[in-house]
Amino acid sequence: MRENQLLEMIESYLSGEMTVEERAQFDALRKKDATIDTKIAEHKEFTFLLKQYNERLSLQSRLDEIHDEIDVHTLKEDLMAHPSWIVQLWRHHHSKISVAASIAIIAILLTLFISGSLSNKDPRYLQLKREVDQIKGKTDQLNDKTEKIIKDGKATGPVINAKFKGTGFALTGNGYIVTNYHVVNGADSVYVQNATGESFRTKVVYTEPQYDVAVLEINDPAFKNLGTVPYTFKKAKSDLGEVVYTLGYPGDDIKFGPGALTAATGFKGDTTEYEVFIPVNPGNSGGFLMDDKGNVIGVINGKQTQTSGAAFAVKSNYLLKAIQSIPADSLNKSLILNTKNSLAKLSRTQQVKKLRNYVFMVKVYNQ
Repeated sequence: MRENQLLEMIESYLSGEMTVEERAQFDALRKKDATIDTKIAEHKEFTFLLKQYNERLSLQSRLDEIHDEIDVHTLKEDLMAHPSWIVQLWRHHHSKISVAASIAIIAILLTLFISGSLSNKDPRYLQLKREVDQIKGKTDQLNDKTEKIIKDGKATGPVINAKFKGTGFALTGNGYIVTNYHVVNGADSVYVQNATGESFRTKVVYTEPQYDVAVLEINDPAFKNLGTVPYTFKKAKSDLGEVVYTLGYPGDDIKFGPGALTAATGFKGDTTEYEVFIPVNPGNSGGFLMDDKGNVIGVINGKQTQTSGAAFAVKSNYLLKAIQSIPADSLNKSLILNTKNSLAKLSRTQQVKKLRNYVFMVKVYNQ
């Protein structure tokens, strides 16, 4: 397809001019070619900038018209002969006014920065990695590790405190873990900790920033094979209203979060994500989104800050695409996903008990 034809289709798609059938065909094309989503985002940005430029030209034109209507020379003579109270106030108190204005400007800039208006981040969207209190965390963990060394004669994992924490879960029983890209981005080293408190060294074998996916491999000699994972990865779309849940580490203990699938698209209409109504907090990033039958349908990666309970998860088919894109020479052992679900006939509490061993706290360290 030619570039100009694709741009015409994107324009029709965004403006709502496509028929239902044409829109369905275009959505199918987007699934086959991930670069189309990038072009759609670029087109949105371009049209937004173009709109801003037109508004600026209109404002400039209006200002020029107003200026032409003003008799500048007469106004100047009137002001020089009879200064207004504002001019008189400025002449007598200009130094105090300048200081006050400077303070006001600084306050406004600080407010904009804190709210996210001066950054590229949308303040309405929060990625759910957990930044740890460095001083308190280091002290507490050093004390705990020291006691454990004295008691057991050995330690698991580094004794310094992680800078960020998130969640990950097993892709296979032999040590492949998936989490979010934003959790491990920029890390010097990454460890995972299981439900019993054991920490294992990992390496990042693949990242897919476009889908916010990262695959880790446990390469610690202390790690023992988990056995076959009890869940499968759903390829088909999930339906609105489906009961879902997640397990993760928003704190030091694993926590269960029940919910429901509320939208087929994520933040700002992102088609690579689901929107779910589920209680998540910083630290839940990278946890699975599981349906009622024990199928992984997504990976938790963010929440809506202005809507209570609204969270987002990368769809499982995009996780599968990322796994398929891993170069063979990046893997030291086989990465074969399970195709038999052993959770479907279990109660929710039984499912959770079985899943605990396959969910990990992801600990990110930076020097």
